[in-house]
Amino acid sequence: MAAQTIETKLREQLSQLPLEKRYRVLEFARSLAASQVRGVPGKALLRYVGSIDAADLTIMQQAIEEACERVAVDEW
Repeated sequence: MAAQTIETKLREQLSQLPLEKRYRVLEFARSLAASQVRGVPGKALLRYVGSIDAADLTIMQQAIEEACERVAVDEW
């Protein structure tokens, strides 16, 4: 979707909102613009490829499968 299209659609939606909600959208947009991206790009982590022993990876995989593939019916 082209930037112009997004801006046009955003203007259309904003024009339908009451003033109070327009201010909320403005505040949200400002908070998005001010927020900083956190984390590390995946490319920077490539130097760690192969640094975990294969046996340890197998143990981790088994633990994940055992713990994450269960459904706790009583919790829903």
